[in-house]
Amino acid sequence: MKAVVDQNTCIGCSLCCGMCDAVFRMNDDGKAEAYQAATEENQGDVQSAIDSCPVSAISWED
Repeated sequence: MKAVVDQNTCIGCSLCCGMCDAVFRMNDDGKAEAYQAATEENQGDVQSAIDSCPVSAISWED
């Protein structure tokens, strides 16, 4: 499964990166991005990042 970060909504708090750096990183614009697909092992961490995002900028890709 792949997560996506809405670049227009992201405030660059980096909470998701701290929760799951195997999937999220900060880009050159100071916003988070999902650079890897979630694996079975980290899918729960990605969901936690989605649930914890203060501006609800992260979602699962359809």
